[in-house]
Parts: sequence; structure tokens; C-alpha cells
Amino acid sequence: MAHGPRRPPAGSSLPRQVLDDIRHGNLRREVGRDLTELYGFFLDDEQQQRVAAMARPKRWLMVPWWALKSLLRKLPAPRRVLLVLALVFALLGDTRLTSTDGTFSIGGDLQPLSIALLLVILMLELKDKLVARDEIEVARQVQLALLPRRQPALEGWDIWLYTRPANDVGGDLVDFLELPPARLALALGDVSGKGMGAALLMAKLQATLRALVPQDTELAELGAHVNRILCRDGVGNRYATLLYAELEAATGRMRLLNAGHLLPLIVRAGGTERLAPVAMPLGMFPEAAFAEQAVTLGPDDLVVLYSDGLSEAQDPGGHFFGEARLVEMAPSLRRIPAASAGSILLAEIERFLAGGRPADDLSLAIVRRLT
Repeated sequence: MAHGPRRPPAGSSLPRQVLDDIRHGNLRREVGRDLTELYGFFLDDEQQQRVAAMARPKRWLMVPWWALKSLLRKLPAPRRVLLVLALVFALLGDTRLTSTDGTFSIGGDLQPLSIALLLVILMLELKDKLVARDEIEVARQVQLALLPRRQPALEGWDIWLYTRPANDVGGDLVDFLELPPARLALALGDVSGKGMGAALLMAKLQATLRALVPQDTELAELGAHVNRILCRDGVGNRYATLLYAELEAATGRMRLLNAGHLLPLIVRAGGTERLAPVAMPLGMFPEAAFAEQAVTLGPDDLVVLYSDGLSEAQDPGGHFFGEARLVEMAPSLRRIPAASAGSILLAEIERFLAGGRPADDLSLAIVRRLT
């Protein structure tokens, strides 16, 4: 699982904390990553393309200027005024106004006042961030409580589930339900976007599935039912992809409903195969049609279900992990336990990221038919 940044021991002094950050923190990498994120946040795609075509001296001038303008636009009005005053005072520096006859003068060094204004703005922004972080932490605890507390178990099958949000909360759904007689339902979903909005819609999708799965025995009807609910109650401009699978203990049969999700990868002794996409994502069109697919797995056959956080993982150079890399390594995972196969796959993704921060939520389900 993803870990947060290392925190200093509670009660340590401020100088000790700073020295500890310098001694143990990878400052060069962290600062470089933060600057890259600032560049992507404050400059839009058009500006970034223009910067790439500029000579280096002009680039050094335009990037700070565009970033400053973007910062001023994003700040609330009172803080925008304070920041403009702080910049003006910093430029004026030591300024005095003297009367024409020289009898009196007013003014002085305005830079301390500029620094004070900047500190006030920083403190206000930090206050907002910490309040939001507390709220997000509560949301994160709620989301963790919604995740399965154990790995699913079904006679004749070896199953492993995993999910890791890119941020504190995520928009990926990973869940399972035990169904009679001797069946197991798996759900892997991906809500468009990230953050709190995606997490809330993911919880809505999970609750809807848990309510409808015991009622709708036909998967096409299940897809249509969930879709109508999300179209009715969903958030504008957000949709969800879903890969729902039901496993039968006795027969090795897997029934599938794929609503716009990435195609499952099926690994057999003779090679790998995919099932063609059959439906649109959920929450887009109320009258969308859905269809059921089915596949029977033999001994040691493996199915890999995943979100685009795997295929679209990017290394520091901006290259994607890609589905071809997954297809290439999948046959080597076929005859090993599902948890081990998942760990190998995660280790390969971490090696590919080379210390970079994941850009999207990552979810995996490894399903293996036992001998």
C-alpha cells in the first residue's frame, strides 16, 4: 500500500525537525517533483506548448509571469489584493516622500511589510489546507471502511484483490459478494476523475450494486438497472466504468458484465485472449443496452482485471506502462498463487514508476482457476 511522507517525532524542536528533513529527506527529488506539479497546475496545456517552443532565456521570464497571473486568478479576492500589495511593497523597497520645501518626509523600508503580508497569505492558505485535510481524512476512513476486510474465498478458485488511491481518497471500486449457491461476485469499477467527487460516486455505485445484485439474476438487466439509477442520481459530467464478474465454484464458469471498463486479460496454456467490449460506461445514457459475456476457465487459467491506473502509470520520462507490457509478463504469472502474482505485478509497476507519484488510482483483481 502507498505510504505518506515520513513525519518527524512528536514534540521535537523546530530546528531539529529542519535538520532531520535535510539529513533524511530526499530534498532534491521532492523539490523537483513539487516544481513539476506546480508547472502543470498553474500553466495550461496551450501555455506549456508555447513554453516548449521558446528559447531558454525567454522561457525563464515567461514561466514565472504566467504562473503569477494564474496564481492571482485562483486566489480569493481579499488574498489577491494582499498579494498585489505585498509585491508592490517589495518592488518599492526603501521609499520616502519628502515635501518640496524639505520640512518633513514620510515613508521607510516597505520590504518588512511585504514579508508580513506574504506570511499572512501563507498562513491563511495553510489554514484552509489543514481544515480540508481533516475533512478528507474522515472521508478516507469512511472509504477504507467500505473496502473488503478480507480476500474473497470460493472453492476451486484463488482470488486476490487490491486497490490504491492516487490521493487520500479515490474513485476506484473493488468489492465482492458471496452469492448462493456456491457463487462469488467481483466488482471492479472506475469513476471518472479523482478526489472527493469520484469517491462519493464510487460509494453510490457500491451501495447500488450491493442492493441490486441479489435481485437481478440476469447481468444485462443488472447493468441497465444500475445505469438508470446513476443517470438519475449521478453527478453531472461524471460516469463510471464497471467490470462485474460472477464465479461458479463447481463449473469454472465466469459470467461477465463489462460496462466500458478495460478488457479483462485471460491467460491460458495456449496464450492470452480478450473479450470484446459490449457496453457503454454507466451514468451516461439512460437507455443504454448491456450484454452478458461468459467464459469457462480450465485448471491454472488466469484472469487479470485492472483499472487504467495500471496501463496508464507513467515513469519520470512520461512513458506509459501500457497494456503490451502486462500481456508480455502475464504468462509467467499463470501457475503461481494469485497473491504472489499480484505482488510481482505491483513490484514491476513500482520499478517502472522509479519513485514517481502515481497519477491515477490503481485497482487489480487476480482470478485463478485451481487445478
